[in-house]
Amino acid sequence: QVQLVESGGGLVQPGGSLRLSCEASGIIFRISVMGWYRQAPGKERELVAAMPLGGRTNYADSVKGRFTISRDNAKNTVYLQMNSLQPEDTAVYYCYADTGSRQYWGQGTQVTVSS
Repeated sequence: QVQLVESGGGLVQPGGSLRLSCEASGIIFRISVMGWYRQAPGKERELVAAMPLGGRTNYADSVKGRFTISRDNAKNTVYLQMNSLQPEDTAVYYCYADTGSRQYWGQGTQVTVSS
């Protein structure tokens, strides 16, 4: 089992920044990919950013150049730095971890971009 605990969501004005954190515990040595999805009201969950272990990160086109995913292996934590936030970024953000045989999800953290 892998447990994921997210933090860092909140309310921010357009153009502002937030950093999300996701700490993993459990059988973390089996994790091959960590990343973030988001789900806005009335929409399907979509991939925001993914970081394969030893591989190339990838981003949704809508966040390229504004969001950065990073990973601190010593802390078993993955981060999502979000800059130049816009109202369309409003969503619940979910951290995920993929072991190759199963995906694990965090509880979600709300990000609201509004003036």
